[in-house]
Amino acid sequence: MDTNCAASFPTRYWQALPDGTVQCDTCPHHCKLKEGQHGICFVRACWNGQIVLTTYGRSSGFCVDPIEKKPLNHFLPGTSILSFGTAGCNLTCKFCQNWHISRSRETDTLAAEAAPATIARAARELGCRSVAFTYNDPVVFLEYAVDVAQACHAVGVKTVAVTAGYIEPEPRRDLYAHMDAANVDLKGFTDAFYRRFCGARLQPVLDTLVYLARETKVWLELTTLLIPGANDSDAELDALTRWVACELGPHVPLHFTAFHPTWQMTDRPPTPAATLTRAREQALRNGLHFVFTGNVRDPAGSVTYCPACGKPVIGRDGYNLTAWHLTENARCAFCGASIAGVFEEQPGAWNGACAPVDIGAFS
Repeated sequence: MDTNCAASFPTRYWQALPDGTVQCDTCPHHCKLKEGQHGICFVRACWNGQIVLTTYGRSSGFCVDPIEKKPLNHFLPGTSILSFGTAGCNLTCKFCQNWHISRSRETDTLAAEAAPATIARAARELGCRSVAFTYNDPVVFLEYAVDVAQACHAVGVKTVAVTAGYIEPEPRRDLYAHMDAANVDLKGFTDAFYRRFCGARLQPVLDTLVYLARETKVWLELTTLLIPGANDSDAELDALTRWVACELGPHVPLHFTAFHPTWQMTDRPPTPAATLTRAREQALRNGLHFVFTGNVRDPAGSVTYCPACGKPVIGRDGYNLTAWHLTENARCAFCGASIAGVFEEQPGAWNGACAPVDIGAFS
């Protein structure tokens, strides 16, 4: 086993307060903690008068996935990605699909130990072009994510953050200086939705999105899970998609995905396919170029169409690519228009099943 794994790890973003407590400054919650207390994320705690990360070097599991599962449709299509997370989260989403990880309060959730170099080695030896920080939010294990990202880049492996984007400006610069791509969950487009269903606020997420789009080279895609009666109204979808087109740019891919009853929201029905179609059509009318639907079988909603000529340039069936009409310089093979994304000359050839990984085999 590589060294430098620890049960707790000093963090960078906190301050001591005059009343003897310490304040975590990683995310907008600004948890004020006494000795022995944990923040809302549960994994950042006050020990010996400082904020430490209690999950450094420990994971809830590793899996080789297709990059499209993150979902990322315009970042190294067809390639495999090594996915992992830890435990805890700084949001309290009532509809969380990974609640057994993100809301975990049990250290037994963290079954695998892995130093950053071990993860980078595993990704390279497994043929993964990138590593994803996912399942729970990398914001809460920022220091571990940054160290893993540095180890990955040292061996030519790229890194991806799958996140809710709920983070303060200084740690945000730190985290995304080490990321190649991000899929950010824009969970709704009203502050009332964020407060009621996520225990958070909308504006910090919008700030993160604007920062990523305007001030970094990180490839950005968005995902919005549409929940019946909660965030799927015509007015909200119109406002959300207009904002994305204006503030982030029409080239930013947007994924609308279907809700399935889970965690604390089993009283609502699954999202009808018609809702996803309606949302996609609204987004296209408002000028977005690349709009996808997920968690349903929707051939039209899985294809990348050229925004200039309308021809399909990347075909997909689930996580598998079925067509590739991009030239070597990422232009439409039909009309020559540039297609936004991070593409290689030839697409990857993912054709397997998502597979768990024994990270210990790479120590």
